[in-house]
Amino acid sequence: MIIVPVKEGENIDRALKKFKRKFEKTGVIKELRQRQQFIKPSIKKRQELLKAQYIQHLRDQEEGL
Repeated sequence: MIIVPVKEGENIDRALKKFKRKFEKTGVIKELRQRQQFIKPSIKKRQELLKAQYIQHLRDQEEGL
């Protein structure tokens, strides 16, 4: 359960923004989207490797500048 303390006189929009930020950090929506379809572990591992290669390629390019 997410608790957002609201100070006296604080704008409700600011409190709502804090709530949304805390809710996003919990990762509920991200997990829900992942559970909507099953991804085989071998495919997940391959995607992680490709992502790591891509990031490494970007870092190598950055060092070359």
